[in-house]
Amino acid sequence: MVMGLIGSVIGIFSGSFLLFLESLGQVHAPFLGLIAIIASILGIISSYYVKTNEEIAGVGFIIATMFVIMGSDYINVISAIFLLIAGVSSLFRK
Repeated sequence: MVMGLIGSVIGIFSGSFLLFLESLGQVHAPFLGLIAIIASILGIISSYYVKTNEEIAGVGFIIATMFVIMGSDYINVISAIFLLIAGVSSLFRK
C-alpha cells in the first residue's frame, strides 16, 4: 500500500511538471501529463482497495503503471517502478 502511494504521489508531481514544461513551451504534449496524473489518481484509488480486495488493487496498480509509462517519456520511470512493485506484490499476496 505504501509503495503504491509513493508511486502515485511521484506520478502526480511529475505529471504536473510536464504540464509546467508545456506552459513554458518546452514540451508540446500536455495530454501526456494529464494521462500521467489520472493514472496516478488510479494508483491512489487502488491503494485504498489493498486491504479489502487485493486482486482489484493489483490490477489497478498494473493498469496505472502502463498509463504512467505511456503518459510521460522518461520522467516518470521511478513512479512506474513503485506502482509495478505494488501491483505485483498485491497480486501475489498470501
